[in-house]
Amino acid sequence: MRKTESSSRPTLLDRCLLAAVLSLTLAACGGVQQDEGGDDTLGTQEAGLSVRVRLMAANTTSGNLQSYDPGEGIRIFQGTRPDVVAIQEFNYGDNSASAIRGFVDTAFGTGFSYYREGGAQIPNGIISRWPIIAAGEWDDNQVSNRDFAWARIDVPGPKDLWVVSVHLLTSSSSIRNTEATNLVNFIKTNIPVGDYLAIAGDFNTSSRTEACFTTFSQVVTTSGPYPADRNGNTNTNASRASPYDHVLVDSDLRAYQTATVIGASSFSAGLVADTRVYSPISEISPALSGDSGATNMQHMAIIKDFLIPADTVSASVTVGSPNGGESWTAGSTQSITWTASGVTNVKLEYTLDGSTWSLLTSSTPASTGSYSWTVPSSTTTTAKVRVSDASNSAITDTSNAAFTITTSGGGGTAQVFINEVLANEAGSDVNGEFVELVNSGGTAADLSGWTVSDSTGVRHTFASGTTLAAGKALVVFGGALGIPSGVTNAVAASTGTLGLGNSGDTVTLKSSAGTTVNTTTYPSSLSGTDGVSMNRSPDATSGGSFMLHTSLSSLASSPGTRANGTAW
Repeated sequence: MRKTESSSRPTLLDRCLLAAVLSLTLAACGGVQQDEGGDDTLGTQEAGLSVRVRLMAANTTSGNLQSYDPGEGIRIFQGTRPDVVAIQEFNYGDNSASAIRGFVDTAFGTGFSYYREGGAQIPNGIISRWPIIAAGEWDDNQVSNRDFAWARIDVPGPKDLWVVSVHLLTSSSSIRNTEATNLVNFIKTNIPVGDYLAIAGDFNTSSRTEACFTTFSQVVTTSGPYPADRNGNTNTNASRASPYDHVLVDSDLRAYQTATVIGASSFSAGLVADTRVYSPISEISPALSGDSGATNMQHMAIIKDFLIPADTVSASVTVGSPNGGESWTAGSTQSITWTASGVTNVKLEYTLDGSTWSLLTSSTPASTGSYSWTVPSSTTTTAKVRVSDASNSAITDTSNAAFTITTSGGGGTAQVFINEVLANEAGSDVNGEFVELVNSGGTAADLSGWTVSDSTGVRHTFASGTTLAAGKALVVFGGALGIPSGVTNAVAASTGTLGLGNSGDTVTLKSSAGTTVNTTTYPSSLSGTDGVSMNRSPDATSGGSFMLHTSLSSLASSPGTRANGTAW
């Protein structure tokens, strides 16, 4: 395997040049730099801030192939929202660059960068919200199928964060101490003492008194208190009997450790993420209670949070949805979305009359970017939402225009949108491709002459007299043979095919007048799994983002029913 040595700390000019070169390198292996643009931002301020950094150690593969394919580990990532992950057994799909990039996009987000060691059977890696400005691997001469993967991360503030992802041997404590000794030597030789350091991963340690911890204490702190689950258990292997997994940081970073806060729950020393005992499980949705007990699940993920000093940054929030013109049904569940920069938590409010504001939540993490809202049971044409920095009300944004709230059962307007798409049909039966439409409005929609298209052209035209009732769904399949038995709210594509691309495509719904009603462009990461659809999250919400159906329920798809399989 390759052994890569780091250089001395670069100057500002060196770092700019290095970042430019590395952005090309990371693009080749899937790293993407996040675009933070936005034109309608209000309440932008320059402020000196502390930035929350959530570090995770994760050997959470399940199934029989030491891979994240089954999805349980992915849901744990999505529910706990780490910023930087030291990941072990970093395998997914065929391990191509596109497969790994798709995994990172789905589990963490398209703005995350990653490094994955090459030539390893069960590789270590690092995944980061912030740019990785250098990365490589140091030889673990005690094992043949992985090394020590490291990454230098440009976290906010004056210092870089170095993360080393490790997977020590199960053989014996003496071998693990040899591995620790070798790694400490690499760290002392290559990592500037002024930067932050984290050693994280699967140590396979049977106790916290093993010699390797004394060795590691030369460069990181190993003392308690230790992360624990909801019941106070600090052990991390599948049977919860031994402390296999750790996030160990140097004294500089340890000084900034803070409680791990998820929803209304707070874990003072960090979290052992065991979904079987986490309550309420809704706080880490879409994770399911059985995910940590999946077949051959390796270990529990370990989380520690830190509030590090940041540079002076431009803090801002911007409302995404509802931003004006939407029509939402009273009592329905919708997503309020926003983007934020330099903000830790946001406050959410709404108005029904344009002047009187009601509080939804005084504080929710800004990084989530969305909040599930049960729309009030009041009709109005003057509703708006407001998103503000929870600690600075001057940083705020409001819907650009009013949106409408209607009651179901008549008198409102129809709102039809694409809710679910299956582009990669099970097997090779293209009849099974489908596009599901949902009407979340208050009245039925006349679909006569409406069309469903992909990027090639029109694939289906609805027959005259076709209607979609309020609160119901209608599914267009590639062919009549693809319509499952018992599904009555479905039609076959009028052209005989939908022709949806497995490597990405655009699906567009247009009215009979040719006006675009709804459209979505999906990436290969949402269409690359045979038989698994992409679905709005939350289900049946026009503003929801698309994600793999298996992240929402145990079903691979749900044409003609809700995501959980229940009737509309």
